[in-house]
Amino acid sequence: MTDHLADGRALISELVGDRAGDWDVAGELPVETLRTLGDRGLLCAQVPADHGGLGLSSAANGELTAHAGSLCSSLRSVMTSQGIVAWTVQRFGDRTQRRELLAELTGGKLTAVGFSEPGAGSDLAAMTTRIKADGDGYVIDGEKKWVTGTRYADFVLIIGRYGDGDGAAAAIVPVDAPGVHIRPVPHPMGCRAAGHADIRLDQVRLPASHVLGGGGQPLSMLFTTALTYGRVSIGWGCVGILRACLDAAGRHAKQRHQGEVALAEHQLVRGHLADLMVAEQVALRACEHASRQWDAAAPDLGTMAVLAKHVSAQQAARSAATAVQLLGSTGSADGHVVARAFRDAKLMELIEGSNEICRLILADHVLSTTKTG
Repeated sequence: MTDHLADGRALISELVGDRAGDWDVAGELPVETLRTLGDRGLLCAQVPADHGGLGLSSAANGELTAHAGSLCSSLRSVMTSQGIVAWTVQRFGDRTQRRELLAELTGGKLTAVGFSEPGAGSDLAAMTTRIKADGDGYVIDGEKKWVTGTRYADFVLIIGRYGDGDGAAAAIVPVDAPGVHIRPVPHPMGCRAAGHADIRLDQVRLPASHVLGGGGQPLSMLFTTALTYGRVSIGWGCVGILRACLDAAGRHAKQRHQGEVALAEHQLVRGHLADLMVAEQVALRACEHASRQWDAAAPDLGTMAVLAKHVSAQQAARSAATAVQLLGSTGSADGHVVARAFRDAKLMELIEGSNEICRLILADHVLSTTKTG
């Protein structure tokens, strides 16, 4: 496992190099880079070895994710999406679906996952996408917004309501299937190269084998399962953002002089550097704990995933602003690592549960575990 992690970090470093700023400005990742990483199993590294994956623990995959996030949050976003789909297939797919789909996801095929809708983000009851049985297959109708990675995907995992009841289903939808209409999100604020798109599904017909486990799962279970992976992944990605900001700020403070004095000699600057270090350590420890709970299959995993994502995103957003302040005009250039971090980190406070939603979930946990009397 240690070798897989070291090799993965090295390959990501090699493929990204100093190109992330250019990718951010252009709003596009090289597809060949994504397929190379996918073929090496690095886009969903927790997939077990007997399904073609690397079998990394959540903790090891977290460090891999943080490394990618320190270099390019758009790449990390695609990793998160691929990992969510792989984990959902592992949990809800039948034996054949697990064997075939996981082999594709660790063999170079790319994917994305559709949750949110124009009128349904955190409000699951408002979801209108429907997956209905029709003859020997299924038909899907609906619309999904801000589906990360769609630009590069071979297929997307669409979560919707199952039939006419209250159940749910997750369906594998090829992007070139008749009735699939994709509209790229123009000029997104953050993770600009992550391939965000809106998807409209008009009477899309699929074979029965494309609905995981035959459908009919509780909607809240499907969402919670998928989002738990996503929240842990985003938390670790924010650790990467914090490390990038800390590194850029430290180097700038040592190299930049104000008159005859290096910025690093100013107490205010040193205070900012200390705050950046504290933020990175706080986020790291929250993510390490969430990954330990994942690897132990602990019952409070869902809550700890929310906590890790919430803490890490907040720390990353605040610290990226500090880094921009420290670097001044140098860090304000389009594509610069801290300029990217400033935009990317803010987006992390919105996706997979906004700050406000995370606080409500954590408050519910407090109330449910507090004894009265």
